[in-house]
Amino acid sequence: MLEPSAQLHDKILEAMTAPGQQFEVTEAEIRGNTYKVFKNAPASVAQYLGLAMTHKDKDFLVYEGERYSYGDTYLRAHALAHHLREEYGIGKGDKVVIAMRNYPEWVISFMACMLLGAVVVPLNAWWLPEELVYALGDSEAKFAIVDAARAERFSTIPHDERPPCLVARAEFDVPHGMARLEDSILTSGKMVEPLEIDTDEDATILYTSGSTGNPKGAVGTQRALVTALMNFAAYGLAFLEADKEENEEPEHQQAVLLAVPLFHVTGLVPVCLMSFLMGRKMVIMHKWDVTDAFRLIQDEKVTQFVGVPTMSLEMMQHPDRDKYDISTLRDMSAGGAARPAEHVRRLKDTFPEKHPTAGYGLTETMAAGAVNSREGYMNRPASTGRATTPMMELCVMDDDGNHLGVEEIGEVCIRSAAVVRGYHNKPKSTAEAFMPDGWFRTGDLGKFDEDGYIYIVDRKKDIIIRGGENISCLEVEAALYHHEAVAEASVFGLPDERLGEIVGAVVFPKTDAKVDPEDLQDYVAQHLAAFKVPAQIWVSNDPLPKLGTGKIDKPTLRKAFAA
Repeated sequence: MLEPSAQLHDKILEAMTAPGQQFEVTEAEIRGNTYKVFKNAPASVAQYLGLAMTHKDKDFLVYEGERYSYGDTYLRAHALAHHLREEYGIGKGDKVVIAMRNYPEWVISFMACMLLGAVVVPLNAWWLPEELVYALGDSEAKFAIVDAARAERFSTIPHDERPPCLVARAEFDVPHGMARLEDSILTSGKMVEPLEIDTDEDATILYTSGSTGNPKGAVGTQRALVTALMNFAAYGLAFLEADKEENEEPEHQQAVLLAVPLFHVTGLVPVCLMSFLMGRKMVIMHKWDVTDAFRLIQDEKVTQFVGVPTMSLEMMQHPDRDKYDISTLRDMSAGGAARPAEHVRRLKDTFPEKHPTAGYGLTETMAAGAVNSREGYMNRPASTGRATTPMMELCVMDDDGNHLGVEEIGEVCIRSAAVVRGYHNKPKSTAEAFMPDGWFRTGDLGKFDEDGYIYIVDRKKDIIIRGGENISCLEVEAALYHHEAVAEASVFGLPDERLGEIVGAVVFPKTDAKVDPEDLQDYVAQHLAAFKVPAQIWVSNDPLPKLGTGKIDKPTLRKAFAA
């Protein structure tokens, strides 16, 4: 039976989405299938961002000693958009890369591109030049906005393989072929006129590491992003209304601590962009530090925290946590990776006045999917929650596409207008993951209980999730195979209390070759971002075990070496 808090939330959400209400639900045909959509949804992200001016005097971005209101941020975005259009010819459909750590300029750059109808391509700030070159070419990027550290990496890329760049926060001269993103650009006062942007035009290309080697660019339309945003907003506002009925209404502006990267879908969609509708303040962390997190929560009266499970674990374990006043904090959400079930009760015991929450979503679903919160999370800590209505449909299918029943294990599939339209320039991968009737195959194995709570039990895709970062085993294996001494390699996830999983590998050397694990780690680190480098490499004296198909028996290796 559903918990009382879940029943109350459902009742409020049903009223919010009824005919005549702000979040009224109707239907629309999208790419040949009929989906639920919000009747009053903005047609484009640019229109959605206009909500900033409805609370223009409220704080929006707080970064170290800097503070930007919604109105100020919106005007800066317009000024940058004007500069990009007039100086670089950026317009509708042009691919613009954003490669930087968490800064206010990341948000302003995203907004500016949306105002022009450009397609934003966020790139992982940890990537090395080889990885950046692949994404620049694959996305067909026309322009890039980077920070100083990324500018150094871009400068090592040949001119014919990288687009023109603007550099944010450059303290010294920028590399040749780049220009500074000066404050005068962001405060010029120039505006761009509103554009007609169709709801089914592309808005973003978000790269995700799957099981097929190089990352794939998931193409999100204007409608997909707006649908996800309004769905998050409706779902979250229903919780706020429920809190009012339970006398937990906050007395000041909502504020969220941005502790995850903006280049990840969680940081971009439910944390950053959803704030526009709520008038929520976003407190930006450039780099995670648990002591800084406590200080910021105290000083900025943060009400919500979203991070990977590692972060809430560090908060529980911090010896000085009681020295900070974090009484305003209500929700402690985990996304990007599963929070161990044993941590849920411990989190509630450590912070009894807070609400632990878990979310399940993917890059391909704009982070939307399922949520577990309140008593539901306490009673079912191993579950990732129920589908976030009204937009998200979840089911479990067998290999033949048949829908399975309660407690039957199959592949978790998601259907919604918030799902991306496919992978950029990868028709085969798109056909494999996106079914003709609109269902997206997540690659996760799961089951439902009788109350509609989903449990993720395993993974079909050959990926590792390390502290919220998806890592393709094939990509790491390819780097190992490139080493002249390696004959066979197998990469898999190893359990880790802090990060959830870390990267492990077993290699079998070529005849008469000698392999040193540390040398192999150094070799991989020259080609892949540091989070992809195996934390542990074993060298086998025998060929790696094989399945009947001739493939390496990875499940056996994982089981043997995980111990």
